[in-house]
Amino acid sequence: MFISNAYANAAGTPQGGGTMELIFMLVVFGLIFYFMIFRPQSKRVKEHKNLMSALSKGDEVLTSGGILGKIAKISDDSDYVLLSINETSQITIKKDYVAAVLPKGSIQSL
Repeated sequence: MFISNAYANAAGTPQGGGTMELIFMLVVFGLIFYFMIFRPQSKRVKEHKNLMSALSKGDEVLTSGGILGKIAKISDDSDYVLLSINETSQITIKKDYVAAVLPKGSIQSL
């Protein structure tokens, strides 16, 4: 009439091996996260820092907002750049918003 608890528990659940499989799955997911997300993002950040440190007066740049211009002045004490859009217009932007340095003469060819 009554089934003992030990007999009922042993019949319904698998035994052993669960912790090693779980650890293996976590390691695999950690490696996927590292190689697919973290590593490429850190490479992009490193390249962008190198780009910002190599900026100089007279470089033609493209901002992340899509503005093309020539660097007129770089302030050393802050992270701002004076960008000359044409002969009469100049804007001040943060260095972080410079997306790419263009080859010389790119603005004139447009």
